[in-house]
This record gives sequence, C-alpha cells and structure tokens, in this order.
Amino acid sequence: MMHKKMDKSVMDKTVASSEVTIKGTQHFLMHSSTGEREYQIFVSKPLEVPPPTGYPVIYLLDANSVFGTMVEAERLQSRRPEKSGVVPVIIVGIGYATNEPFSSERYYDFTLPVEVSELPVRPDGSPWPSHGGAENFLKFIEDDLKPEIGKRYKVDYNSQTLFGHSLGGLFALYVLFENPYAFQTYIAGSPSLHWNKKWFREEEDRFLSRLNQGNGDISLLLGVGELEGTHKSGMNENALELSKRLSIIDSGVNVQFKEFEGEGHLSVLPPLINRALRFALKRNVPGKK
Repeated sequence: MMHKKMDKSVMDKTVASSEVTIKGTQHFLMHSSTGEREYQIFVSKPLEVPPPTGYPVIYLLDANSVFGTMVEAERLQSRRPEKSGVVPVIIVGIGYATNEPFSSERYYDFTLPVEVSELPVRPDGSPWPSHGGAENFLKFIEDDLKPEIGKRYKVDYNSQTLFGHSLGGLFALYVLFENPYAFQTYIAGSPSLHWNKKWFREEEDRFLSRLNQGNGDISLLLGVGELEGTHKSGMNENALELSKRLSIIDSGVNVQFKEFEGEGHLSVLPPLINRALRFALKRNVPGKK
C-alpha cells in the first residue's frame, strides 16, 4: 500500500504548538510581611456567579505539585453539585518560585522548632534543611494572603479549608491546634506527626481551651495510604491514634479517618483530593449535611 507524501505546509501546521493552561486560573508572587519569604500563589476562580455569601475557599499547600489535580477534580465534580456534594470553590494554592513539584523551603514553612537530635533520620542520611518556621508561615496566611484574596474575590469567610499533605499535613494540624477557628475544615493527608508528636500531646489541653472560647463547627479529615502503614515513622498509626483521641475527648471537632486501599505516600493524593472536596464542600449544598 502506497502512502502519499505529506505536503510540507501541512507538516509545518502540525508541528506548531502552544503551552497548555488551565482555564480560569492565574498565578502571582507574594512576599510575606515577616520573614522575607516569597511565595508563588496559584488561584482558580469559578466561572459561575458567586453565591450571596461568596465563594468557599480551599487553601492548598504544595501547590506546585497538586494545584492542577485539585482544580480539575473540582471542575468536573462541581458540574452536578446536587449529586456530588461539590460546589464551585476558589482554590488558592501556596507554592514556590520553582518548576519542581516540591521545594526544600517547605521544610521551614511547615514545621515547628525542634532539636536536631529529636528529628528522624532522613532516608538518604543527609542533614535536614532549615526548619521551624510554622509560626511565621501561619502569620503570612492570616495577615497577608487571606486579606489579598478577600480584596480580589468575593469569599465566604465561614467556609474556608486548609489542605496539606505529609509535612503540609503536619502544618494543617499545627494550625488546628494553635488557631482552630482560622479555618472551618482541615484536611491532613499522611501527616508527618513523627516530626513533632510530643508537641501535640503537650498542646492538647490548650487546644481544648481554645475550642471552648470560640464557636462554630470545625471538621478534620485525616487521610493516609494503606501502603504507608509499613513505614517506620508510624504515619498511619499516629494519624489513627490522633483521630481516636480527638473523638474520645469530646473536642468539638468532627473527625474522620480514612485509609485508602492500595495507595502509597504520593499515590494517595488524587483519591484524597476527591474525598477532601466532598468533605469540605458538602455543607454548602442544599440538603447536604
């Protein structure tokens, strides 16, 4: 069988290409007012007109790696909110000025101060990057980022979610304990509780006192991959233990624990994001509780 030789002009047209972008998204740089830190902020804004109360907002850590995944999951699921429980939402990703999926700067932003001798040994034996900046990072979110998002978009301040995974999950739990009403919903995926497990036990009484001084509902989803259960850090065991403790002590926090079958530390992200969207947004759908 003979094939016709393709015309050069046709070949040239097929070679032409352009960068793929996600509709309705943008990114910009922000500097923190304390700590001289720089962040790449990714934002996905719904195409729909905002409801009278404003859009709910999800603040997403490690945005360089998972912003696109969450945006596409929300875009598809929110097409039928009455069935999926997912309504249009502003997604604010907090990342760094890098083309890599992760930046070593996350170690500083997501962690509490801790003695080097208390840190777990890194898999490759190398020293840990600079760490202990969680307090300043939370100030950036509360004092710089949230006001900027409020200026740009109509947001529902009573429907704000914080999503973090691994060290980001550790940070999400730190915010929950330190300033529980900063968000209404917390998603802590594969939280690195082994990094600062002692702090959370010591902080428990002060956390309960903070809850008693506020009002409103708080929800927490702790999600891990089944295959993470064999890790020497005890990641799954620590997350399950925390979920049980918060449930038993009547903390006033709605806690759910979910172990995703057949998933590891990174592969757990897509199913966790799907579950997180429904968990965070179902309260915004009429008839959904």
